[in-house]
Amino acid sequence: MSARSETFRGAPGASEAFGGDLDLDGDTLREECGVFGIYGHPDAAAIVALGLHALQHRGQEAAGIVSFDGRVFHSERRMGLVGDSFSDLATIERLKGQTAIGHVRYSTTGETILRNVQPLFAELETGGLSVAHNGNLTNGLLLRRQLVRDGAICQSTSDTEAILHLVARSRHVRIVDRVMDALRQIEGAYALVMMTNKKLIGARDPLGIRPLVLGELDGRYILASETCALDIIGARFVRDVENGEMVVISDDGIESIRFARAQPLRPCIFEYIYFARPDSIVNGKSVYAVRKNIGVELAKEAPADADIIIPVPDSGVPAALGYAQETGLPYELGIIRNHYVGRTFIQPTQSVRELGVRMKHSANRAAVEGKRIVLVDDSLVRGTTSVKIVRMMREAGAREVHFRIASPPITHPDFYGIDTPEKEKLLAATHDLESMRQYIGADSLAFLSIGGLYRAMGEERRDPACPQYTDHCFTGDYPTPLTDLAVASPRRMAILAEAD
Repeated sequence: MSARSETFRGAPGASEAFGGDLDLDGDTLREECGVFGIYGHPDAAAIVALGLHALQHRGQEAAGIVSFDGRVFHSERRMGLVGDSFSDLATIERLKGQTAIGHVRYSTTGETILRNVQPLFAELETGGLSVAHNGNLTNGLLLRRQLVRDGAICQSTSDTEAILHLVARSRHVRIVDRVMDALRQIEGAYALVMMTNKKLIGARDPLGIRPLVLGELDGRYILASETCALDIIGARFVRDVENGEMVVISDDGIESIRFARAQPLRPCIFEYIYFARPDSIVNGKSVYAVRKNIGVELAKEAPADADIIIPVPDSGVPAALGYAQETGLPYELGIIRNHYVGRTFIQPTQSVRELGVRMKHSANRAAVEGKRIVLVDDSLVRGTTSVKIVRMMREAGAREVHFRIASPPITHPDFYGIDTPEKEKLLAATHDLESMRQYIGADSLAFLSIGGLYRAMGEERRDPACPQYTDHCFTGDYPTPLTDLAVASPRRMAILAEAD
């Protein structure tokens, strides 16, 4: 997991514990990655490109597609958005073949450079193997060190490359057995889509932390991170790939193999709070319905004496709808988001940075002025965005600003594919509720309780002995060993610097 080192400054009179400038780009939970693959379709590369468009929310730094035409593998890996690289006919025509896999990336392990862009490819004794990975290996650094010590030559700084090496070094004959051998050596969270000369392979970690679904289009099977990627191409959802399951798709059909012992499913709860698209179905639950339920529970736990409910776009919208419906208060679009701006690009001085961030969000003064408002957001990480939003609402004439967070306080970092700051840079890990309220400058602040979150998920309560979801960011209850944390003083993973 990579952690950013930005510093920031809070609202006037707020705690200065973190110090420094107001950094807004670093104040978010970064999306993980998205994977997609299809076997045996004449328009394989074009379909994968469409699927990656639907998964763009899971990673905006880079995208790649690898195809196989029965003889040769073809690869196109680019920095930037899917539409910037895979919308022209010439690119798709270079990706020949009836089987293809693709990946959209946000780096949590490894730098953002072209050699880390997936799918990765290697020529093995058994033939070519291409891998796309969503998640993070918690023993990836240890495996890498062991592999390098044994003579492996690593071309990337991505933990995914360790999987390729493990498959290559396996003594099994069949590629399926080699992949299983590798899967039994890795720890952490992963949804993998792999392509060989004759097979499309999908695998999901033993706890099902990361999502992976199986679909079908024109009689051909598809693997994807979310059901929204099936919807965009008119494919039929077949089922979720189960935790600890490997599915092998070939000319012979589909085979299911369990590579890990059976244990209760424990998916990442942030898929429902933030990461998955609202129109996706994750592990049988509508993401949109869950987010509205979260807003309902939040309204029950933390009502406010206010005039209107305003979502912080876009991820706060469904929860704000639920909050408004439960309280009976009007729902208004008090913040307008510009969807055509990426990271703030004018950053020479702090004053200009603070002006530049208004390109992303602007106040709708007509809806806000003179009102007591409730702002609903999905989460609070460092708090810098909340500082900006509260200030913006006051400058737009809001009489009172009450902040409601549609998740519990984030007190622990993630090691499974979500790019969270170190613990000391998480606002809720270092501040109590009142000092957080003062920091962001709100009239009141409240978070959803962990019990309320589980009720919104349809559970009576959280089972502390066997939690139904991976919720360590709120509870500190990590579901797997964090092996790499014990690796002391990690050396620099790469000494080759590449130009952007």
